[in-house]
Amino acid sequence: MRSLLAAALAAGLLSATAPAAWGSAGAAAPPVAAPADSAATAAAPGDDWLHTQGNKIVDANGDEVWLTGVNWFGFNATERVFHGLWSANLTEVTRSMADRGVNIVRVPLSTQLLLEWKAGQATVPSGVNTYANPELTGMTSLQVFDHWLALCKQYGIKVLLDVHSAEADNSGHVYPVWWKGTVTTADFYTAWEWVAARYRNDDTVVAVDVKNEPHGTANSSPRAKWDGSTDQDNFKYACETAGRRMLAVNPNLLVLCEGIEIYPKAGVSWTSTTPTDFHSTWWGGNLRGVRDHPVDLGAQNDQLVYSPHDYGPLVFQQPWFTGDWNRTTLERDVWDPNWLYLHKENKAPLLIGEWGGFLDNGPNQKWMTALRDLITENRIHQTFWCLNPNSGDTGGLLMNDWKTWDEAKYALLKPALWQHGGKFVSLDHEVPLGGAGSTTGISVGDVHGGGPGDPTDTQAPTAPTGLTSSAVTSTGVTLSWTPSTDNVRVTGYDVYRGSAKVTATPVTGTTYTDAGLTPATAYQYTVRARDAAGNVSPASAALTVTTSPSGTPTGAVKVRYRNDDTSATDNAIRHSLRLVNTGTSAVGLTTVSMRYYFTRDGSASVNAWCDYAVVGCGQVRLRVVPLPSPVTGADAYLEVTFSGGSVPAGGDSGDIQLRMSKADWTNFDETNDYSRTTSASYADAPAVPAYTATTLAWGTPPT
Repeated sequence: MRSLLAAALAAGLLSATAPAAWGSAGAAAPPVAAPADSAATAAAPGDDWLHTQGNKIVDANGDEVWLTGVNWFGFNATERVFHGLWSANLTEVTRSMADRGVNIVRVPLSTQLLLEWKAGQATVPSGVNTYANPELTGMTSLQVFDHWLALCKQYGIKVLLDVHSAEADNSGHVYPVWWKGTVTTADFYTAWEWVAARYRNDDTVVAVDVKNEPHGTANSSPRAKWDGSTDQDNFKYACETAGRRMLAVNPNLLVLCEGIEIYPKAGVSWTSTTPTDFHSTWWGGNLRGVRDHPVDLGAQNDQLVYSPHDYGPLVFQQPWFTGDWNRTTLERDVWDPNWLYLHKENKAPLLIGEWGGFLDNGPNQKWMTALRDLITENRIHQTFWCLNPNSGDTGGLLMNDWKTWDEAKYALLKPALWQHGGKFVSLDHEVPLGGAGSTTGISVGDVHGGGPGDPTDTQAPTAPTGLTSSAVTSTGVTLSWTPSTDNVRVTGYDVYRGSAKVTATPVTGTTYTDAGLTPATAYQYTVRARDAAGNVSPASAALTVTTSPSGTPTGAVKVRYRNDDTSATDNAIRHSLRLVNTGTSAVGLTTVSMRYYFTRDGSASVNAWCDYAVVGCGQVRLRVVPLPSPVTGADAYLEVTFSGGSVPAGGDSGDIQLRMSKADWTNFDETNDYSRTTSASYADAPAVPAYTATTLAWGTPPT
């Protein structure tokens, strides 16, 4: 069996990637028939349901949580039960995960298994050693699963369910779509609705991953695509449909939508079979389509989480693992354009559903460390692949005896597990991670206390430090400061101008822009931190800032332009810009905008993309603005702004490579466009005006 599965996996990896899920080497005994299982005992409505706010996941009180866990596969395979129960004890494994900081477990399933459960056809799995697990004797696979859910509740673990494949198959994840054989798309939706209904009163199951790793290359069939259609192979539509149907049953579930494998480049349609016409990445890792076609869950869109997968060079030697690569190049060339932009632009939370691999003291470990650091620095949610030692191309956190932990691999993962005050944090408000009496875990209620006015928390945060200003204009100033610390958690900051508080609600980050000021006027600022219990810190040291005189350009900048497209009459406008700081002090990019003027040549709307930016495309904001009345050489402009960053005195922003195309992909005629030149190398571009705040600081707009 191992060699056959290895061959199947190897064939799949020629087009992309996915970790192998090896079954037990021995032949499975025929399943023993069992009576249909009754519905799960209804639990009291829970208080641990989650939803989203921007790029964060929060609880019912609005307090941020961090989902950090692992994958444990087997229910998706022919054994129809967790792998490892042929030797390990279910309770011991579950407790060890909780004791070591796993607060959520992603459980791969198959649609076939869910339909069997729904039809009362659950069987007694042969993959359970009843000597090691006497409490599971005679239980069907569904009864084993429900027994495990009770253990999770006892130990403070939450559960994320994942349809890993259509059929119960150890290599089922290799098949690219969510239907196969007798399992139809309608069956797929029906299975998910049944799951949502069965566990709607049990907040142990807090999330669902609609489908594992939809994929497929340009010249494969079937394959998953992502667009605005209702086609069967459009995963965006499948995720919306499944999500809406589940949320109609249980509006509290988090719905995770993975990416796909490829996405067409500008001007390319899904009908192309040419591989170079597409951006390609890991199976499930391509979420570029969200920018143009975001998933819409209707009234429950605050239950949406995007879930990419990412792997290292030992799984597949992707092009970005050649040459002198590092975390910077991975973030710039792979993570940002494919999925990280969703976090950086505060569009939605991310949960990296699969990442992991062997420790090789080389490239794979280098990749794993880089991604671990990204996860921890940004508090991105994650479930590590995997617990199982029998994952062929990654290994697991457990050794082959299913009891001993791989301490080196666990040490790499540990910083990416939610910890507070030296203890691991559960997602349960009452049960500490590890259960009652745990010495290694606490509950989310312990972290956030009783909410505003909590009488048990009387300690105020420390005063903010390092208050500085940037991007000072004639009418505004941007402030930043170093975060405060607190015995529980800092929930926000109040900004004062003189003795007046200027923030209506606390600032959740460590920057604030104060606008509407008077030119050439001195203002004094202080900042105070507050916590969930309402305790307020002492004020920071005061900072005095003087606004610029009226009418004075607020930044000494200029724009340089390069034409990246020799054709003036094709269906794309491609050019690169650089913002140059010609002044003697740093310029904050959040106060700068550039405008590229052009003619749309028709009535179709125009879309714009950042293909590459030294500052990161996640920091670049693009907007096509029609002019109220056409002028010579322009009836619209592309506005380029930034969400962060700065340019030092005498420096520049580096390349910002931009592209525009019409919604109907018809051609432009750029020959008369105001801002275009034919220069193939950078040159000063006064026809691309730049503004600091609302003040023209460079160039001349068309008239």
